[in-house]
Amino acid sequence: MALVPNRKKVSCTSSYIHDDIAFGILSKLPIKSLKRFTCVRKSWSLLFQSPNFIQKFRNNLVTKSHSPYDDDHDDDVCFLFIWVVFPSLFYSISGEKFENEVKLDLPPQFDNTFHLVLGSSINGILCVYDHVDHSNVALWNPTTGENKVIPPRLSECLPNFVDVFHLRAFGYDHVTDDYKVIQHVSFHPILDGRVREEDLPMTPDPFWEIYSLRSNSWRRLVVDMPVLNSNTTNVYLNGMCHWFGLSDGKTFSVVSYNLSNEMFFTTPVDCHARSFSNLMVLNGYIALTTKCYDDKFFNISVLGEIGVKESWTKLFEFGSMPWIDLSLDVWMKGKIFLSQINGKVACFDLTTEEVIEEIDFKGDSKNCLIVPYKKNFGTIGEVDN
Repeated sequence: MALVPNRKKVSCTSSYIHDDIAFGILSKLPIKSLKRFTCVRKSWSLLFQSPNFIQKFRNNLVTKSHSPYDDDHDDDVCFLFIWVVFPSLFYSISGEKFENEVKLDLPPQFDNTFHLVLGSSINGILCVYDHVDHSNVALWNPTTGENKVIPPRLSECLPNFVDVFHLRAFGYDHVTDDYKVIQHVSFHPILDGRVREEDLPMTPDPFWEIYSLRSNSWRRLVVDMPVLNSNTTNVYLNGMCHWFGLSDGKTFSVVSYNLSNEMFFTTPVDCHARSFSNLMVLNGYIALTTKCYDDKFFNISVLGEIGVKESWTKLFEFGSMPWIDLSLDVWMKGKIFLSQINGKVACFDLTTEEVIEEIDFKGDSKNCLIVPYKKNFGTIGEVDN
């Protein structure tokens, strides 16, 4: 009798992943990684043309907690409301309905001045400066009231020229445990009627310099970064400062400066002539908000990779919102503050696309700044973990 050989059953496992499962995984990836995966499969290259995928991706993004301000029950979390009037006024606002309002006393050197906050709150520290005289600048801890006056840079003392300062960024260097401030210095001729401009020597070249709290001094930076000498927004994220610049006098871009290795990158931005743009930090990403005046649209794009223009990804495109004047800042858990044309501030939920609270400070919200803030009971220069 012939023996019949045993035949083992061989099971084949498919390496195919259903699109629904793949999309669920991809929707949780960082934008930089997601952009790289789009070349794997044709259907993946069209992800950002799918409203369902975009909805899932942005909901995952805004609900992730990457911010020290995301704890609703943390009594140390609030936001600072700054009236940019003369003289400027600071308020601490907290509470579920933003019902708690406390007026803050500024450092004495800013009494009766028109002052602004440079960038973000970092470890409970603000960089406050005089809007008219940028050499009047200080680091300030609103929790303790401590302030550290930043010394002015040494003037070049050039005859027939006056040096003009434009503060650009405030940040924290985690490598050296140091707070730093960046400014641009340029020179304008002094024309008093007795001296003609053509008789003056060549205008000195502008330059950048950086202040270190550790050394309590300024030093010149050997960089040629784009500059835009206006009071544009600037933000800080993970050791880098970001602000708007104008490359070659025509290309609008975001300048990103690394405080540790002192390298910078520029990322071009498509900017409509009839629009207003603002920079924010949205759950670990640099975000660009754009309000188009012609069609009243309001958009939010996030930057997937610094220096790569193609990595800008438009996540939110709201239809006609004529009641919005401009964006102010990100609050917590997918909520942002918007200035309304009626003068009030709206707390807007990005996931539900609804205004969840209106805040009336009895003034024009177009003349205000909002800074998310977490209290720090340590001293300036001491990181409170």
